[in-house]
Amino acid sequence: MAEKQVKPLKYSSLDGLSEKQLKEHHDVLYAGYVKKINEIEEKLKTADKSEANATYSLIRELKHEQTFAANGVKLHEGYFENLGGDGEPYGDILDMINDDFGSFNNWKNDLIAAGIAARGWVVLAYDLDDDRLYNISCDLHNQGGVWNSIALVILDVYEHAYFLDYATGRKSYIEVFLKNIDWEYVNSQVKKYDLVKRKAAQGG
Repeated sequence: MAEKQVKPLKYSSLDGLSEKQLKEHHDVLYAGYVKKINEIEEKLKTADKSEANATYSLIRELKHEQTFAANGVKLHEGYFENLGGDGEPYGDILDMINDDFGSFNNWKNDLIAAGIAARGWVVLAYDLDDDRLYNISCDLHNQGGVWNSIALVILDVYEHAYFLDYATGRKSYIEVFLKNIDWEYVNSQVKKYDLVKRKAAQGG
């Protein structure tokens, strides 16, 4: 993997999320994952593969934590990128949500329930095998994800994402998250991967 760099925030605060909360999350937690993935990648270059062992070995630990740190970077970057909007859904992604969930309200209620039930993340993802959207719950960065899916909306429900502003009020935080989704960015991801054309071709 190429050396990672910390991507800057495109906003200083959001409606319902303070500058302090966002800076702690971005500048400490996310930046820490960037630092660690670079450190792990460097150590992998010289790790002794002949000592590989499933009970314990350095290569096992590095390979395992590589996925944790790499997904920590990717998920956080997606989370920060899909915020900063007015929360009003529109366009292709809204049509897709209505098609796969029955209505935007159904999707929202499913996301909220998944967010309360998850220990780490909820991802609105397009499954390239099923050609439809799912809300996927993940307890850890490298546990719960579904292969061959494209992440479109990423919700961080670890306490560090909201505790400074909401203490244990996770549902209130999720509702604020929904009000700040940048649906223009989400639609740009739908266009990037040509998901509308793909879905239509599969009869979705």
